[in-house]
This record gives sequence, C-alpha cells and structure tokens, in this order.
Amino acid sequence: MEWFVEAFLKAALVWLGAGVLLGLLFTVSPQQVVYRPAHAHINLLGFVSMMIFGVAYHVIPRFTGNALFSRRAAGWNWWISNVGLVLLVAGFFMRPHAVGAAAPALAVGGTLAAAGAFIFITNVWKTIDGN
Repeated sequence: MEWFVEAFLKAALVWLGAGVLLGLLFTVSPQQVVYRPAHAHINLLGFVSMMIFGVAYHVIPRFTGNALFSRRAAGWNWWISNVGLVLLVAGFFMRPHAVGAAAPALAVGGTLAAAGAFIFITNVWKTIDGN
C-alpha cells in the first residue's frame, strides 16, 4: 500500500475519533454546541473526505488499469488537506471568542482544504484518463 493511502486512512480514523469526542462533549455540555461547524467539518472533511481520498487512491488505479497520475501530488494532497483542515477547525473553535483571529485561520484553512480537493480531483481525473 502506498504511504499516502495509509496516511489518508489513518488520518480519517483520527478525525473520526475527534468528531466522536466532540459529539460526546455536546451531549454532556449542550452549551458547547457553538462548536457545531467544527464538528461538521471534522466529520465531513476529516473523516469522510480523507477516507474517500485514501480508498480512491488505492482502488482507482486498480479499477482503471492505469498507474496513478502523480504520487507526488497525492502526497501534497495529504499535507495540504490536513493542514487546511486543522486551520479550519481552529478557526471554527476561535470564532465564538475572537472573530478577528478566527477569520484568517478560516480563510487560509478553507483555501487549503479546497486546494487539496482540487489536487485530488485533478490527480484522479488524469489517472482515469490514463495520462
């Protein structure tokens, strides 16, 4: 298994654990629901997207019979997506307390997370096309 496939799968599991713990926090301390946007992004971009990225990078080349277009891009995809998500989640945690400090983290984190998704889209598209 490629290192980035394993890294995406393990990251997905870490994000799932973080999402579950945050969800549990909501049950014992309902006022913490102010962090719901962080919870949603941890689960959707953290668990779901990372799992999709890892599984797709493993199976798409096998399904198509084409080599992965760029292993290097897949590695960058992992770094950019995870760093972006960390910043995004940090921004969502800061927003209720320090809107001014949260805005740059949300902007940079969101941009990096989107860039990671577009790296994935391009890499998988070109793999499917056999480029």
